[in-house]
Amino acid sequence: MARGSINKLVSRSLSFAGNWQQQQIRRLNIHEYQGAELMSKYGINVPKGVAVSSVAEVKKAIQDVFPNQNEIVVKSQIFAGGRGLGTFKNGFQGGVHIVKTEQAEETAGKMLGQILVTKQTGPQGKVVGKVYLAEKLSLVNEMYFSIILDRTTAGPLIIACSKGGTSIEDLAEKFPDMIIKVPIDVFKGITDDDAAKVVDGLAPKVADRNASIEQVKKLYQLFRECDCTLLEINPMAETADNQLVAADAKLNFDDNAAFRQKEIFALRDSSQEDPREVAAAKADLNYIGLDGEIGCMVNGAGLAMATMDIIKLHGGTPANFLDVGGNASEGQVVEAFKILTADDKVKAILVNIFGGIMKCDVIASGIVNAAKQVQLKVPVVVRLEGTNVDQGKRILKESGMTLITAEDLDDAAQKAVKAITSA
Repeated sequence: MARGSINKLVSRSLSFAGNWQQQQIRRLNIHEYQGAELMSKYGINVPKGVAVSSVAEVKKAIQDVFPNQNEIVVKSQIFAGGRGLGTFKNGFQGGVHIVKTEQAEETAGKMLGQILVTKQTGPQGKVVGKVYLAEKLSLVNEMYFSIILDRTTAGPLIIACSKGGTSIEDLAEKFPDMIIKVPIDVFKGITDDDAAKVVDGLAPKVADRNASIEQVKKLYQLFRECDCTLLEINPMAETADNQLVAADAKLNFDDNAAFRQKEIFALRDSSQEDPREVAAAKADLNYIGLDGEIGCMVNGAGLAMATMDIIKLHGGTPANFLDVGGNASEGQVVEAFKILTADDKVKAILVNIFGGIMKCDVIASGIVNAAKQVQLKVPVVVRLEGTNVDQGKRILKESGMTLITAEDLDDAAQKAVKAITSA
């Protein structure tokens, strides 16, 4: 359950950025099994488990890790929630199964290398490269726990609920009074009183209170020391032997901390990410793939959002958010064009540059060089304004490229929409 998102929680104290602004921030995501290994290093109770990438590894893993277990949990590892209710494109139902140990190989074989479609993956689904074989716990109670970064309190915020096992959105709707929020002073760190408030909100039935407080403090230590932007445990569970256990967890990390979290960032699984966004990140471009038909290349986040809005106003749909920034090189412009033209859904490209720090001649040279390296099979609408605009227009004119020029943003959007409707 913790693979899901908590950003729809209806609460005045949870102040997330607007949807577009939030999506521009890159945050490292890691798999469930990797999160469990990391939490274990911090002394946090997690189920015993091992990840495997082939059917051949399953038998050995069971012998080594679960020699006396009759049943284990087989979990597909993808970056998406709703795995348990998902469907594989090969027809196999469910990405999480509790099975007899002798059935684990067969079950894993139906998952590995297959595409799992869940409510969060979209119809294209995601390929399962690993499965996580985990200990089957005897749970007596399920709760919800998370730590986020909250704008209102300008620091970490711990959210706890005595109900768990389902999405926080559902919990917020059904049990709003059961959700407690404990802001943590980022300078003082978590205190015993803070941790006690969280435990009181979790309201464990059998786990020792003092031991639970220590678990909460360890979770906050991990969150702080590892530069997390999100630590979500759903369910936080109590077992029959009176332990508080992080049964399933989702962790995100701030990409700005990659320089000091090299071990964690080495865990990145690019195969689970949008390949266009991976390529954009390597070129230091801000890119978010969307489902429209007009590819956008703009400098500045505000102008990029305005460009998408005006495309929509004139009846078109943007295919992406792409901000080349204020100091992009010619090479970055070329890479941007490669990303845009690699998207089969793109039927036209709109370049909207308002040159300040970003010079129009650099953008123009990038466009010309990109045309030499990639086949531009779709119309390209260009609006340039600002620093070195005359040089930029001259470069484009002398290139011999077939371009549609526009005088302003409104004109550019109209021409881009017309280009795809008349194609």
